[in-house]
Amino acid sequence: MTQPINLLDVVALTVDLLQYNLWRGQVGTVVEVLANGAAFEVEFSDREGRTYESLGLRPDQLMVLHYEPLTATG
Repeated sequence: MTQPINLLDVVALTVDLLQYNLWRGQVGTVVEVLANGAAFEVEFSDREGRTYESLGLRPDQLMVLHYEPLTATG
């Protein structure tokens, strides 16, 4: 089931981005929806909240993380 990606969603990378030293599974936050949802600006921060990378990424490079069980309707 593919969930839509929204502003402020917590997401994880589904691919390695070697040129940015980011690896599949790293967690970031969507801070901007670009091109009507064709891309998303995602910030990656350390444990103290300092941003170490901010990138525009395609939806297929991301998965939305959930902290509660999902229902059939999302």
